[in-house]
Amino acid sequence: MPRALPDTEFFRRTLPDYLAVLLVERGLAANSVAAYRRDLEEFGAWVARRGKDAVTCERSDLRRYLTDLRGRGLAARSAARALAALRGLYRYLVERGLAAHDPTLDLESPKLMRSLPRFLTDREIESLLDAPDVAKPLGLRDRAMLETLYATGVRVSELVGLDLNQLRLDPGYVRVWGKGSKERIVPVGSQARAWLARYLESARPHLDRSRDEKLFLTIRGHGMTRECFWQLIKRYGRAAGITSHLSPHVLRHSFATHLLEHGADLRAVQAMLGHADISTTEIYTHVTRERLRALYDSKHPRA
Repeated sequence: MPRALPDTEFFRRTLPDYLAVLLVERGLAANSVAAYRRDLEEFGAWVARRGKDAVTCERSDLRRYLTDLRGRGLAARSAARALAALRGLYRYLVERGLAAHDPTLDLESPKLMRSLPRFLTDREIESLLDAPDVAKPLGLRDRAMLETLYATGVRVSELVGLDLNQLRLDPGYVRVWGKGSKERIVPVGSQARAWLARYLESARPHLDRSRDEKLFLTIRGHGMTRECFWQLIKRYGRAAGITSHLSPHVLRHSFATHLLEHGADLRAVQAMLGHADISTTEIYTHVTRERLRALYDSKHPRA
């Protein structure tokens, strides 16, 4: 059986070698390695205070350590990262014969609470869509982009990546290439189609300086970028009086939430969003239940 080093000697001798492996052989970023160092040094201090040896720790010791972390107010995500650091360390020790067993095997990761997605109210959506000055070509483009984003729920990368030939105004749909190059067909509502038609007829010809095939063009005639659109939506959010954090993804969340609130089928929303797993879409059902509860509490006389 491998000799168990005293804890302080173990961390002085072994931890630098392990971190070097992470940095050089496995190519982890310096910031990630620094985070691993902090997590593992904290674990080493915890072990030392209890007169134990890191090499011979059992699963029950690690479970108690994770419980202590959560008891001190550490978020579940941070505790999960600390466990990931321990898994890597013990795998390294077993591979090199420095430990007889891996106590992290079958050790459950702390439950991560999924935060509910931020979305806009109907009134906020209307204010945001009305913010661009549609008398100008760029304002008309921006209105068409915002309408398309809210009407389809596409990701911002999918929106700015749209080519002209992916849009079908007459039948009213857009063909989207999502994650993993998976294709999906998403309907486009009548109002978004109307604004897209106006943009294509009155604004895009003024922007089309380089015969770019992208649907949405910048003032230089090239395809819109994610970064540029992020800045645009923040600016229009301020103009619309929206004080909370606003991003293109908030409109995607609003699209899904509003559809479900009005009775859309969960599977249909999953297909339109391009989610591979229905559990990802189910987060929006929690949002609608919370809103229903709030409505009940505010309106029912015996709530």
